[in-house]
Amino acid sequence: MAERTVENHGHGEHPSYLQHHFDTAEQQFTSGKLGMWLFLATEVLLFAGLFCAYAVYRGSHPEIFIYAHHFLDKNLGALNTVILLSSSLTMAWAVRAAQLDQRKLSAALLALTLLGGCGFLSVKYVEYSHKIRDGLLWGTKYAPAHGAHGATAPGHEAAGQAAHQAPAPVVDPHAAEAQAAVAATRPGAIGPDGVPVPRTFAPDPVVQSQAAALDLPASLSVEPSLIKIAPAGPEGVVQPETIKDSLIRDPAAAPKNVHIFFGIYYLMTGLHGIHVVLGMGAIAWVLRKTVRGEFGSAYYTPVDLVGLYWHLVDLIWIFLFPLLYLIH
Repeated sequence: MAERTVENHGHGEHPSYLQHHFDTAEQQFTSGKLGMWLFLATEVLLFAGLFCAYAVYRGSHPEIFIYAHHFLDKNLGALNTVILLSSSLTMAWAVRAAQLDQRKLSAALLALTLLGGCGFLSVKYVEYSHKIRDGLLWGTKYAPAHGAHGATAPGHEAAGQAAHQAPAPVVDPHAAEAQAAVAATRPGAIGPDGVPVPRTFAPDPVVQSQAAALDLPASLSVEPSLIKIAPAGPEGVVQPETIKDSLIRDPAAAPKNVHIFFGIYYLMTGLHGIHVVLGMGAIAWVLRKTVRGEFGSAYYTPVDLVGLYWHLVDLIWIFLFPLLYLIH
């Protein structure tokens, strides 16, 4: 149990942890809890404004967000989500251990929570370093390196190199003639003299080979379909497979103003990262006091309040992860 001394403040004897402007420990705890909830409300308002900005830009430029989010590593984002959720568990457990006078257990759980914060920042450092190296920044600083997009995702760099080193496709010398023959079979084709060309059927090489195998006439032909191949998704929407490698093949394939997405990405994740650092500082402070035996069942208010702050940090990331990494 934490040691508690008694001091005389002129109005009777008080425990050392009870501030002079409070009459009872319960009053001090209630006031501290109310103050923390008010502070957390201001934090919610701060991030709510950023989420509104995100919604406005996402609604105005959906093609930018759908395109650019593929260059974030979903695996690293999911790993950070697991780390923060686990740290929330250890933080809540640390508060409960403090309430039960389990000082050593509380200190160990606070240390694990602090370690989780370090792990989160380490993963974020890896993400940021890749983006900065590849020039995926905000505003006028946005200058993607050649073939940089998608380099942070596993296998993308190798895929980019393979795309650059891939041999040129072999062109069939008879392809142009075949295409011209097919075009001539379409309704409305006009000949050089201005007279409509009668519709004919161009031989199909596949059908001819099958016909030869079945001892059918080699002149067997089929009518070419005039219906274009259906797109893989809603027409006009770039598919993810194309998005991931498009800049490797053609830098001009990206939509305009991609830097808007990365500006929002750095603003929201960077501000969240600052809150993680502040939360780690608060956890280190209560960890030091816990080791010194200053918290127990009679007084654990700082541990509880720091826990509330850390839970808010985790909750904000729960929203950031799907909004930035899992866009559809």
